[in-house]
Amino acid sequence: MFHHLQGLIASTNIQYKRVGARLREAGRFALKEKTALDLKRIVDYVVNRQNDDGGYTFCQGAESNAQDTYYGLAILKLLGSSFPHVEKTVKWLHELSLDSIYSYYYVGKALLMCGESLDDSFRKPVTSAIHSDTYFGNVDVYVEVSSEFTTTLMILELANIFRIEFDGNAVRDWLLQYRNRDCGFGSHRHSNLSSTYHAVASLSFLKHNMNDLHCTEEFVRQCEKPYGGFTMIPRSLTPYMEPTYYGVMTLDLLGKNSRFPSQTTDFILKCQRANGGFARTDMGISTFENTFQAISILRKLGIV
Repeated sequence: MFHHLQGLIASTNIQYKRVGARLREAGRFALKEKTALDLKRIVDYVVNRQNDDGGYTFCQGAESNAQDTYYGLAILKLLGSSFPHVEKTVKWLHELSLDSIYSYYYVGKALLMCGESLDDSFRKPVTSAIHSDTYFGNVDVYVEVSSEFTTTLMILELANIFRIEFDGNAVRDWLLQYRNRDCGFGSHRHSNLSSTYHAVASLSFLKHNMNDLHCTEEFVRQCEKPYGGFTMIPRSLTPYMEPTYYGVMTLDLLGKNSRFPSQTTDFILKCQRANGGFARTDMGISTFENTFQAISILRKLGIV
């Protein structure tokens, strides 16, 4: 009798698992059906903001800038669209004056997307930064900077492109000292999702064992909201586009997925404006950076 009951329970559990799997698959199909995007409208949003010089700006009528040009091209690439007037864009990028790691990063990556190669004028400042304390080991940054580890991630990404060899252990040890008791990352013992993403992404470039960061998932989950989106810190209630991007991307780096993909998708779609671009909230103005983040999130969620 006991063995009969065991067999019955096991059979029932198998049936429940099969039904659950079918429901999840049906849910993913329904989600894709419900959230079909007009991708052409997003492409038009970007293309209509290209200036005559070939550069881009998220605000029509404003001058072209390196950051918007990078994000504009990145959005088009994510959507599988060609770059209009790419010769003009390349010429404009080559004529820019580069004076910071940010400008080298945005211009360099934009040129690579346009099929251009990067010469020593890009390699030298990256090598110089790696062998100095200018960008590694400094957590006192301007409030406008998204994270104290942003420049670190940029340099590591550029170093990876140029295959520049350096002592990754020193950078790894520096980053790990900012992992806090809550398993998030941040300077002065205050974790936030932006710092956590940039630190985890940097450690990923350094080939750090992601299993060593398993507890960081717990911090990210505390920022994930069941009604959709992520907040910058666990105690906040209102999700925004930026922390949602950082949350989804950090989970992806850790080999994990969002627990509330449908609700997060709904949040992202509410942030789309009439012009086709996306804002940081359902009441903001669209920007190229937020649009890039939105499309990247939707790709990870299997919508785009």
